[in-house]
Amino acid sequence: MNRREFAEYFGIPYRTVQEWELGHREMPGYLLRLMYYHEKTKEKEQLLPKMQSEDGKISIVRDVDGKNIVIINDIRFRGKRKIKWDEVEKYLREYVKKYYEIEAYSDKIYIGKDFPDEFAHSRDSEKLSGANAKAKANAAQAIGELIRTATNKSMSEDHENKHGTRAQNGWYRYDVRFGIPVYDQNEDLERYNIYTAKMLVRHDADGKLYLYDIIRTKKETSTPSGLL
Repeated sequence: MNRREFAEYFGIPYRTVQEWELGHREMPGYLLRLMYYHEKTKEKEQLLPKMQSEDGKISIVRDVDGKNIVIINDIRFRGKRKIKWDEVEKYLREYVKKYYEIEAYSDKIYIGKDFPDEFAHSRDSEKLSGANAKAKANAAQAIGELIRTATNKSMSEDHENKHGTRAQNGWYRYDVRFGIPVYDQNEDLERYNIYTAKMLVRHDADGKLYLYDIIRTKKETSTPSGLL
């Protein structure tokens, strides 16, 4: 495996690998453990990138328990004090009219015009602060991957027909899990913080499932082995 293949395999920018070799950056410990774990368990195909975006910014890996984690390798929305949710909404409009399929259930989830505004300006987003707000905002980069890896499907009715025809057939909730990079004072990758959230989907009168929001973003108390 050459340098470029190594970078593509682990979802790492090629330039970063070059900087490690030149000594400009130090390879983070989590990656060494990931490589070691890979060698010990490669026959079981665990903790390996299942899918990677063309630009290398998003990848999907499995932890030691075989559970998917969507790894977001780029921080697009920083916001030192407060997230600029209007920018997040504008970015999310790129998804409108697209759809993605949940691998576990073969459910097709469509992105409607209401999603960008709801995601960025819902009560859930207004209540978030600090790292959790930053995590939700940057999860906007991985909507397709989060949909594909969603699990633990549950259904509920639209009580009192609150949302009319938009949720005439009820609501679905799924669990999603993703990682956000943490950098040290020198802007070197230190680790990934792992977050869980609920993906809220409305079942429209037209029979289709539409992504409505991603709510209850919360940092896990521990980091999965291999991502420290």
